[in-house]
Amino acid sequence: MDYLVSEKSGAAIQQAIERAAQAGGGRVVLEPGVYLSGTLYLRSNIELHIPAGAKILGESTPERYDDFRHPGFDAVAPEGSRKCLIAAAECENISITGGGEIDGNGPLFYDRNVPPGKFFAKPPHPRPRMVQLYRCRNVFIDGVSFLDSPGWSFWLIACEDVHISRIRIIGCQQMINNDGIDIDSCRRVTVSDSFFRTGDDCLILRAIRRSPEEPSICEEVTVTNCVLDSACQGIRIGCPSDDTIRHCTFSNIVFRGKGNGIVSVHPYRYLRKECCGYLQVSDLCFENFDIVSGGAPVVILCEGAIRLRGLERLTFRNFRVRARRPFQLEGNAATTLSDLRFSGISGTIEGDVPFIARHVSRLNLNEIELSGNTGELPPFERPESDSWESKF
Repeated sequence: MDYLVSEKSGAAIQQAIERAAQAGGGRVVLEPGVYLSGTLYLRSNIELHIPAGAKILGESTPERYDDFRHPGFDAVAPEGSRKCLIAAAECENISITGGGEIDGNGPLFYDRNVPPGKFFAKPPHPRPRMVQLYRCRNVFIDGVSFLDSPGWSFWLIACEDVHISRIRIIGCQQMINNDGIDIDSCRRVTVSDSFFRTGDDCLILRAIRRSPEEPSICEEVTVTNCVLDSACQGIRIGCPSDDTIRHCTFSNIVFRGKGNGIVSVHPYRYLRKECCGYLQVSDLCFENFDIVSGGAPVVILCEGAIRLRGLERLTFRNFRVRARRPFQLEGNAATTLSDLRFSGISGTIEGDVPFIARHVSRLNLNEIELSGNTGELPPFERPESDSWESKF
């Protein structure tokens, strides 16, 4: 059954959601127009349908958003914010569909008094995320454009059976922390046929631990047929204090951006308190990538003495690249990268070193055709020499 919303307010949308939920479920349909809104809560068996011509516009002050609270979630609040525009916890069979827009009013949450092209300054107040789903099942997101989220556009936490397709996530690239989709400790997630332009990372796999007793596993994620444009990273895999990320695939990806293509970088500054490193990443495949990068195509890096449980069985196949910096694979004495396979890699790297590998075990390279452009030739300067060769 359809529940039509004509009053242009978030309160009217929420009332329609509650009526549909009380009846056992239904489709909440927005009429064309702009709906100014604070936090909206989805319920089980609800489809929020935002047709072309309809827009949910987020309020421009943090006070108009609720703090997301739920048992088991409260241990972690990235960027010091629990606020979000669209929320759901322990729901099933929820959908956001249509050709319309959700606009987070993102730039209004930042200090924009910065030089042209520089990141906006982070404000002291919390910035809301756009969509935050916790322990939800059977989630379907299709067709909607998500614009200018003040924080992460999506944070999917411990969700299962999530299907996202044909969406656009577009944010001002001067905003920091406006990630595309953070897939955190989820199982069976698909993302396809979508476009991302963000100031921060476009697609992120995480396994954030909420307590030592509760394992966090991110697995069986498939991303295909997407175009990414990021000022930071196209794809980020994990942080050093995360738990386990495994059995995921990325295919048919075009990356264009100032930042790096694919990263799994683990510096000291990302470590949680009393942690020397914990993450395990295994059995990931990246296939059919076209990368034009102002950074590096692929960076896998463990800083200093950070000790991870493993970065292993990673496959990179059929890449065309043009980048400023080289492929970089660097473990350390405590964390050796193992069983990395690169095949069908071609392209051009600015600089004279196209590929770096240190602290790597069982590195398999096949059909690699990379050129390192040396740039401008330095002036010829002959130093004074006492060698006999210089006397002739």
